[in-house]
Parts: sequence; C-alpha cells; structure tokens
Amino acid sequence: MQKTMDIIIIGGSVIGSSIAYNLLKDGYSGEITIFEKDPIYEFSSTPRSAGGIRQLFTTAINIQISRYSLQQYKTFPEDMAINGERAEIDFKQRGYLFLAKNENLNQLQMQSNIQRQYGVPSELLSCEDLLNIIPELNTDDLQGGLYCAEDGYLDPYSVMQGYVKKARHLGASYIYEPVQTILQNEKGASGVQLLNGDQYHAPIVINCAGPWAPELSRKINCPLPIIPLKRQIIQFDIAEALSKELPLTVDPTGVYFRHEGKSVITGFSEKVEPGIGFRWSRDFFMEQLWPVLGNRIDNFMYAKIISGWAGIYSHNTEDQNAIIGEHPNLKGYFMACGFSGHGMQQAPAVGKGLSELIRTGKYQTLDLSPLRFERFAEKDLLIEGAVV
Repeated sequence: MQKTMDIIIIGGSVIGSSIAYNLLKDGYSGEITIFEKDPIYEFSSTPRSAGGIRQLFTTAINIQISRYSLQQYKTFPEDMAINGERAEIDFKQRGYLFLAKNENLNQLQMQSNIQRQYGVPSELLSCEDLLNIIPELNTDDLQGGLYCAEDGYLDPYSVMQGYVKKARHLGASYIYEPVQTILQNEKGASGVQLLNGDQYHAPIVINCAGPWAPELSRKINCPLPIIPLKRQIIQFDIAEALSKELPLTVDPTGVYFRHEGKSVITGFSEKVEPGIGFRWSRDFFMEQLWPVLGNRIDNFMYAKIISGWAGIYSHNTEDQNAIIGEHPNLKGYFMACGFSGHGMQQAPAVGKGLSELIRTGKYQTLDLSPLRFERFAEKDLLIEGAVV
C-alpha cells in the first residue's frame, strides 16, 4: 500500500504531537500523519518521566525554551480543551530547588543572574531560607541553594494525551504501526516504510522517535550522537508526613525527590550501559537512593516502597542537549530528538519552533538554531551546567 501526504512525523508522544498541534494551530493546511509504534504508549519516555518543569538552566537557549514552555503549561488545560472539556495536567507550581554543597555560591549567583536576564525569578537561598521551604531538611553540609518558585511538576501522561487528542481534533492522523526505515529520493526525504511493508510518501519527514531515533537515522546514513540510557523512578511512603509540600528538589548527589500525592517519588541518573530496558529494582532504591534521602530528611529513613518504573533517556553524548532542525545532508529530513531527559518540559517550545521553521523557513518566536545538528561539526557545542 502506498499513500501520499504532506508531513510525516515518526513518534506520536509529546514531542511529535506538539509539533503536529502547533503546525495545525498556526494555520498549516497540509495533511499530517503521525506514526507511533506503541498504541497505548506503555514504553513511551514521556509518561515514565518525573514530570519536572524548571527554568533553572545555565544556557540562554535552554532558559528561553523553559520560560516559553512554562507559560504554555500554565494555560494548557484551556488551550487543549475540546468541546469545553479541559485537558487537566495537575500542574503544581511548588518550585524547583537545587541544593548546594561545597558549591561556589558566587557561581550560583551568576546562574541566577543569567536566568533573571530572561525573566526567571530564581533566588539564591541561605540555609535558613531552605528550612522555610523544607523544615525537615538537614542543612549541616549545605551552603544554600538555587530556587525558583514558578517551577514545579505535572502529570506527563496527561500532557502527552492532551497534545495527542488536540492534534487529532485539529486534523492530524495517527497510525499505530512501527516504522522500519525512512525513504529518500534524489530530492531528499520522501517518506517512510513500515515494518509491514506499507509505504507512505511525504516531502517532509520529522524524526521524533525518542530512544529509537538514532537507529532510524543511522539506516539512512545520517548518524546521531544519541544513546538510550535507562532511568529508574521509585515511589515510596513515609511514616511521618512532611509539614509542607515539596518542591522538586535536587540533592548535591544528583538524587531528586518530590511529592506524588501523599507519597514521594525519587530518582537518580545512575551510570548504566547503553540499551533499552524497563526493569526497575528495589536494590537501586536501597543502595543508591535511600542512604542519600535518609541523610537529607530524617522522615525518609522510614520509607516503604510502593512501586517503581523505568524509562529511557535519549542521551546526547556530545552535549546532553536536544537536536532540532533539518539535517544538512538530507533535505526534508527534520529532527527533534536527543533531549537527554528534557523532552516533556521543552515540548511546547520545540513544537512552536519547528512549526515556524517548516512553514516559514525560519524561527520567529524563539531562535532554536543553537540546537542545530551542524553544531557538532562546527565545534559549537551547547554546554549546559545544570544537567540532572
């Protein structure tokens, strides 16, 4: 079977669906088809993420992306409403907090100054200030922290479904079949071939396949510096509740934690071999997370694991930032991948940017060119100082 459309998007999770939504909202009248191999999104990276939304980055482009995306998420329920039914995402603006140990507070102040240049109300906190936010916090080994009260966390599955439903409502088509390869002709990208042999043709193909994006790109001789890395999240209860709701808090060790209802979820970017796997382990909590958590907050010493899950980071090995835009070696082949754990929180800005680039040939709202593929060959890497 062969069929022709105007744009093909590979990957129907939050990035691909945001691109489709923004194109159609911005007036694109062509036919858009999204291919997603996982019809219930069971192994999609988005719903398996921690759902954090933060503006506490150190590079101008990441700060601007987060600033834009935050504003979009604040109005998301209304913007994605269909026939009056709001798309609730449980966005809780409880803040984002980086704790500092053996940290140069002048460096944190410089980070805050950069963030404030772009309208982010980040604050450098003393240990006394930290206790106003988390009264049970052990600050004996801390020098302070960097905090943004506007930030917080949301339900990533609901965000993804909000985009999917709205994109479909605006006219996008979803086909839940796996893509085997990207097709090309003398003009450039020309479509996709599915695992079942069916071919679909379009002059624009956008690779939003997350952990599976580099393999698809490799097949067409456009290798990407992306590897899949497993990341685990553990949910636990504590015997004595905390007195205040937690911001999403990042310990100096890299262990993070936040409330999930009355429970707490926690994770850490452990060192693992590249690969795709979805097993989670109680040993991970007992050996790597619990000692840090119990040292930081006494209440966490009495923890009972409720559940856990694992998802996949699409880890950019060069500079841990997204790859966005058209590939210089294949006309019509666009990429939005390699987010290294930041995909869900950057999806609104990426969708808007690629909508503009595809429709008008240039970025307008935000200049996403620092994330172009060419930066690797140009040795113009985007070094972010706040990667979790």
